[in-house]
Amino acid sequence: MTGWRPVRSLLAAIFLAMAGSGFVATLIALRLQEAGASPVTIGWMGTAYFIGLGLGSLLAFTVVGRVGHIRAFATFVSLFSASLLAYALYQHPAFWAGLRLLDGLCMAGIFVCLESWLNDRAPATGRGGVLATYMIALYVGQAVGQPILMLATSQPLLPLVAGSLLMSLAVLPIALTRMPAPPLPEGGAMGLGALYAASPLGVAGALATGVMLGAFYALGGLFTAGIGMDLSQTSRFMGIAILGGVVLQWPLGLLSDRFDRRRVIIGTLAAALALALLLILAALALPALLLPVVGLFGGVTFALYPLFVAHANDRLADGARVGATGGLVLVYAGGAILGPLSGAAAMVGLGPAGLFALIALVAAATLAFALLRTRRTAPVPAEQQMPYQILPRTTLAAAMVLDGPPNTG
Repeated sequence: MTGWRPVRSLLAAIFLAMAGSGFVATLIALRLQEAGASPVTIGWMGTAYFIGLGLGSLLAFTVVGRVGHIRAFATFVSLFSASLLAYALYQHPAFWAGLRLLDGLCMAGIFVCLESWLNDRAPATGRGGVLATYMIALYVGQAVGQPILMLATSQPLLPLVAGSLLMSLAVLPIALTRMPAPPLPEGGAMGLGALYAASPLGVAGALATGVMLGAFYALGGLFTAGIGMDLSQTSRFMGIAILGGVVLQWPLGLLSDRFDRRRVIIGTLAAALALALLLILAALALPALLLPVVGLFGGVTFALYPLFVAHANDRLADGARVGATGGLVLVYAGGAILGPLSGAAAMVGLGPAGLFALIALVAAATLAFALLRTRRTAPVPAEQQMPYQILPRTTLAAAMVLDGPPNTG
């Protein structure tokens, strides 16, 4: 963790950006639910965002290459800040879906700018610690931003104004930095066929994790509203899930470095399945359990993606790992696009519990596949496994941080 100082302005920027945007999906779900929109309509909001995120992760490199990191970052942040205020102009699902698409594009641009800069500025030793610090800033920013939802109890527009202010402030650490602009990292994503041939479980797991977390982020607020939670309880519910994701990733990762990683993945999937079912039970009969259970649920589900990436990397040569990690980011994004609509369809049929019923079903299917792969292939010896690393599920630029060039500034 000692290498955070060269990138402290990047950490401040991602913290402010996530604090100003992390609550938006929940706010939109609640507003549309109050207006009588169906779960499927609300699911489209999440799908639009993740489509924008996927497209933006590919297109943002072109923008940054043309105008540079600082101008591109200011552009993406300014557009996102304006988009937040635009929600107050006209409440219609089609208009809001367009704004969510723009939000996803802008957020991908923000990630590309910061993560490619992180790739350049992280010191030669301890790059993993710097990336972990970046992830903490990202997740804690998301969690800290959740109480902004409660501002809506006094004035409905205040959360959007507060989010726009925080997003605008995210420009300052980058606009005032004296760091030289980095070159864009070179490399690309491994093709899906080659990636699946190398690690079927890694691909299936990244897709499943995208479905589960995409559904949760987009529809978690709809679930809490459906079981009678108010804004304060909803913000705690979402915030605790995100903080749980920060806390449990390290112990699960260390466990996977010492033992057959597939068995740790199986145990984590089994825990995700059990906790999703327990959340359904808690919503129906044991509301006091909701917050502690969702914290554990966030912990195990957030840990799944880096576990699957580490498993895939165990079976690849050194030169292929960056491309494989980039490919898994895109697979995750595909799952996140499917997740909100799948979760919404489940909620139409089963009510609020349908969200976690879908997540339990996906976890069960992935668990069955992991058990099958364990029977068919030999494990990688623990001493030959690549070290577990907490990784963002953001853009291709994040995949290059660990193998990027040493700091020459």
